Amino acid sequence: MPVPAGTRLGPMLSRRRFAQLLATTPLLQAQRTDSPKQESFDGVERLIAIGDVHGDYEVFVTLLRTTKLIGANGTSWTGGKAHLVLPGDFIDRGNASRKVMDLLMSLEERAASAGGQVHALLGNHETMNVFGDWRYVVRADYEAFRGVDSEDLRQQALEAAWAEARRGTVVLRKAEFQKKFEAEHPLGWVERQRAFSAEGKYGKWLRQKNAVIKVNDLVFLHGGISPKYATADMNSINQGIREELADPSKAGGGIALDPDGPLWYRGLVELPESDRAPADAAGLFLKNHDARHMVVGHTPVLAIVPRFQGKVFAIDVGLSAAFGGPPACLLVESGRYYAMHRGRKVDFPVDGAHVADYLRTVATLEPPDSKLRRSLNESQR
Repeated sequence: MPVPAGTRLGPMLSRRRFAQLLATTPLLQAQRTDSPKQESFDGVERLIAIGDVHGDYEVFVTLLRTTKLIGANGTSWTGGKAHLVLPGDFIDRGNASRKVMDLLMSLEERAASAGGQVHALLGNHETMNVFGDWRYVVRADYEAFRGVDSEDLRQQALEAAWAEARRGTVVLRKAEFQKKFEAEHPLGWVERQRAFSAEGKYGKWLRQKNAVIKVNDLVFLHGGISPKYATADMNSINQGIREELADPSKAGGGIALDPDGPLWYRGLVELPESDRAPADAAGLFLKNHDARHMVVGHTPVLAIVPRFQGKVFAIDVGLSAAFGGPPACLLVESGRYYAMHRGRKVDFPVDGAHVADYLRTVATLEPPDSKLRRSLNESQR
């Protein structure tokens, strides 16, 4: 879905305009990211792909330990030369987005030192945060950024916002304006905004990320490839999105916010498999990149499943507490594919055959009242 205009803070003052008021230092100045980024990785013997984490640090760590990428009693990289891929949306909705990002940044360095790789790809929520759209940020996420100066910083921000509002048509008294402002800007908001700026810790990190990569014969991205982007190449997608993040004025009509773009498209999961358009688009993109399968998140499913005869693997199982799905991820070891579901390895139907048998096996690992079990029971009636 398209992202609406900035949320209104008060009369004549938008969230984006308020962010501009804080740009009194180079913190918020856009930075170009023209350096080439590696997009293709071959010869990877072990690969783990985890869908939308959405700020759930605990379940993320559980999966990392289950797949032996980190130690049982710590967070040091123990995965050796394995590759970990997160196809976006590792922030928002949950209460520990900052901890998730900090762990990812740490694991990137430690994995590289061991000969492995961590690929944290851009999803629609990462780009929304860079653009200042924070609709899905929970209060605990702001608390994570709160410091000893938070009261003073918010007061300074309030005064700047009030001065700007007075230059327009003010319909609120200052006391009312302040009450509304403080309700919309919890303590920690200013620090978080700076951390996601072009020179902030997380903003700078995210602006350097890819949105789509290829590992062995797998293409990874957040939403999926629609017919509109079937003939695009990875570099044009990645560079285009990075340029839009560096200069938000380019985002209108661009890739990052396009409902049919690779960060937002849901057709590969939601449309019926009898629909040839999404299947053909995915197939053409895979052929052009010498790949066999496309791995996507973004659209929740009850279990990791193949679609369109295995052209597409859907791995967003809603594993975060915000959705209540199972802890599950995709595992590839020496060319064999598995779903790691609630700590158990289950052979994955790569070519899309015998999916019903696979789902029945996975369902045995689920609680009796799980959504997957209920869905299978209803389908058998």
